[in-house]
Amino acid sequence: MLHTLLVKANNRLAPRLFVLLVDLTITIVAFCSAWLLRFNFHIDLLNWHTAHLLLLLGCRLLVFLYFRSFSGIIRHTSLEDTVLISKAVTVSSTLAIMGSLALKNVLHNPTLYIPISILLIEYFISTVLLIGSRIVVKWVYRYMLTGFVGEAMPVLIYGAGALGIQTKEALQQDRTRKYQILGFVDDNPRKTDRVVHGVRVFNRREALSLVKKISSKVPVQLILAINELSTDRRKDITEQFLPHQVTVKIVPSMQDWIQGQLSSQQIRDVRIEDLLGRPVIQLNNQNLYSSIQGQNVFITGAAGSIGSELVRQLIRYKPHTLVLIDQAESALHDLLFELRQSMSYALQETELISQIADVTDKVRMQHIFRSFKPDYVFHAAAYKHVPLMEIHPYEAIKINVFGTKVMADLALESGAKKFVMVSTDKAVNPTNVMGATKRLAEMYVQSLNRSTGGHPTSFIATRFGNVLGSNGSVVQVFKKQIEAGGPVTITHPEIIRYFMTIPEACQLVLEAAVMGVGGEVFVFDMGQPVRIADLARQMIRLSGLAVDDDIKIKVTGLRPGEKLYEELLCSNEATLPTHNPKIMIARVVAPNHSLIEDALKVLREQMQLGDDMELVATLKTLVPEFISNNSIYSALDSVTGSVSPN
Repeated sequence: MLHTLLVKANNRLAPRLFVLLVDLTITIVAFCSAWLLRFNFHIDLLNWHTAHLLLLLGCRLLVFLYFRSFSGIIRHTSLEDTVLISKAVTVSSTLAIMGSLALKNVLHNPTLYIPISILLIEYFISTVLLIGSRIVVKWVYRYMLTGFVGEAMPVLIYGAGALGIQTKEALQQDRTRKYQILGFVDDNPRKTDRVVHGVRVFNRREALSLVKKISSKVPVQLILAINELSTDRRKDITEQFLPHQVTVKIVPSMQDWIQGQLSSQQIRDVRIEDLLGRPVIQLNNQNLYSSIQGQNVFITGAAGSIGSELVRQLIRYKPHTLVLIDQAESALHDLLFELRQSMSYALQETELISQIADVTDKVRMQHIFRSFKPDYVFHAAAYKHVPLMEIHPYEAIKINVFGTKVMADLALESGAKKFVMVSTDKAVNPTNVMGATKRLAEMYVQSLNRSTGGHPTSFIATRFGNVLGSNGSVVQVFKKQIEAGGPVTITHPEIIRYFMTIPEACQLVLEAAVMGVGGEVFVFDMGQPVRIADLARQMIRLSGLAVDDDIKIKVTGLRPGEKLYEELLCSNEATLPTHNPKIMIARVVAPNHSLIEDALKVLREQMQLGDDMELVATLKTLVPEFISNNSIYSALDSVTGSVSPN
């Protein structure tokens, strides 16, 4: 009941007029106290002049109204508020002194002169009471409102700088949860063993020791509150504290704060992406802007993970139109709704056009190309799930190979400036149908640069590994398994993969699109590979659970077509550097276009027969490095490359 009343009173805020009246009352109390102190508590009505008090009150009222020192939210009183109050009291007291001297000299009445000693005493009393009253009110709200919301959550704040202090303030202003700030943690030895805002600063070793004592009884939160915290340091801190049943959270960057203010609700859990990401990529934004601004851009697979992020990033460069092509109507509808809600400011110069269509439908695609005449085509539509494509090679070939062919041919026919194909590291020495179809699509796109001289379209392929958070990625699978109580399944204890965040992958695709001149297969720096078993353990711990005790890890065995490790280059490929150290050019021999056209005719004839084994056998002749990790197709590996376009 009391808590409810306090919350209601808090939400209404103290009316400004009431605060002003309280401040003026404090002035009266301070003046009377100063008078008594000046005359040693001897009350002599003959020496008392109401005019003195009225003059001071008048000066105070005018200055308070000018500085608006009464309009701040008392429960959020800060150092800036105390400075403003001090300034207002100083100016008003100075005016009172000048006014009393002026009245004395003009009217020649010494009784109108206020003794400076009284004004000085009143000045100090008023300053202390005005600031003190606000601090008391702030303290009452803070401790009364949180005193009814249950047990306090023990918290350590990593970072004793400005962001750490703001985080402490945000936690203490939370009306829904009570926090016990155990202390700050900082790696700077000049800060440790000191007290910041009434809270001790620990070094990391001391903090770990404290956590070990407490976490066995109650859960502890560690909040990372350091500006521009590097991924390696974030990972190092997290891995040290996670084994002790600590929930690790992170303060978002300032640009994500609501109206420039940090609240406790914005402090989020550390995600696996925060530990696997890498330093922010520095793009040539001016080059991108000048290339994309005012252009017509197509994105296929626009509702997918990569396609939708490409859309979000391309909007910032103000293309004339963005044509979003996808056959998933619900996903495309959701994307359009999101963009119009969250990026309406950027869409004033860009027209969004959605097209429900299948990239293999040449007639439909011809109509779209003729209607909107693209300058850039980003082709991200593809089937990508390895186990499913092992079962459905027809669909993999249809979409990944012939869908790419339709889009690339129409880009050439329509005179588009650039065609950018989003490929995969599974196209390198493929061991599965999906990887082989993507490699064959790469080969076709490359061959178009050799088909005829002087054509306006540059054909580019970009190749990278697994994307964190994409639909169906291992991270999403693990999240669902952890939420369901486990077990978390991995296919092999030694399996490793390269990972990249979705925004990072799309940034590099855009950069490669602008720098490419045609025929390149761009390879992205994927950083260090990650052991999937380690990834599973990290995700379990990040969920606040214990590996094996709460969630078990189960090994299921490699799936058909799956590799233990992925590669970004074939054994016969090398790379050339670019101006961006994260982007390299694979030295791949472009196939002859007429030969690959003939080879694809053979493949299309096999599709009409509908025999999966024959399809895969033909695929192996076209991509000689395709050696199956699937017992069903491995017997076909002896097939010779009689129709290989190379």
